[in-house]
Amino acid sequence: MNPQLAVMATIRGGVFTRADARACGYPDPDIDTLLETGGWRRIRPGTYAARRALTLVTDEVLHLRKVYRVLRSGGPSVFASHQSAAALHALPLWGLDLARVHVTSPYGRGGCVGGVHRHIRDPVGPGIQVWNKLRMVSPARAIVEVAATAPGPPAVVLTEAALYAGLVTSRSLKRAVADHGNDRAVKAISRAGLESASVAEARLRLILADAGLPAPAPVPPPDSMDGDDSGTAGSVDVPDALWFPDERTVIEFEPRFPFWCEASEPDEGEPAATVPDPAAPDPIERCAISWKDLDDPRLVVDRVRAAFTRASRRTGIRQFNLARARM
Repeated sequence: MNPQLAVMATIRGGVFTRADARACGYPDPDIDTLLETGGWRRIRPGTYAARRALTLVTDEVLHLRKVYRVLRSGGPSVFASHQSAAALHALPLWGLDLARVHVTSPYGRGGCVGGVHRHIRDPVGPGIQVWNKLRMVSPARAIVEVAATAPGPPAVVLTEAALYAGLVTSRSLKRAVADHGNDRAVKAISRAGLESASVAEARLRLILADAGLPAPAPVPPPDSMDGDDSGTAGSVDVPDALWFPDERTVIEFEPRFPFWCEASEPDEGEPAATVPDPAAPDPIERCAISWKDLDDPRLVVDRVRAAFTRASRRTGIRQFNLARARM
């Protein structure tokens, strides 16, 4: 499957039509051959899916298929919105309720009927676009709508993913908040940063910030390490990490669900990627956090604090607790 058809199939929940395949450069004989050999499977008359796309059907894929069906039958004034629009923009949907398809329309009865939540706005308002005959709100508007109605952590993760992909900017988010947001949206979006590169990293940074723990350094940790007797590294394969030089501690994590970003060649004047500070001290403690651990923020915080404490004891340097001093 060529990249153009793969993208088209992704936003439609893994399926595509014969017309889609033709538009992406597949002549009818090639389509028939792929169907006969099993490379593509017929889902319903005129609708197909790549065989590998049928091996794993997630909640996100099912939601996208529902969105596509609703938009195809909903008329020209029905637009995908909220998390349904975020799904069409290929943004991560971690923590969001996918039981309902969200659409916005200037007419009809509001509320949820048959698994479709219709939001009535007359006029529909700014931030509307059409891509490949799919009607949806813009990425910035979708993020603001989610941030105004969903729990805080998923909204922050969604915002950081869109910033990382370059789908939104701080300016476009501010305009969308002014048109469609509320105080809840302002709070969630204001917490989004540019440091995270995956859903797991965004969740971990949020947990540490909520607990009042120090912010990690903006550079990766040094490769060297003075021993490893903490008992936390072991055989866990966690190729990504946060570096706390003052605490001499590395927090490793599974970089689950990396954010998407279109690959591009760096400009000549573009600064080089961040590298470890050669003058920074070597880490002496490591703490491994798994994807499952992130479901228990208290456990994560306890493990990180324990690692900081071990590092403090080994260096003989005690960190002054400013919060405790004010008590």
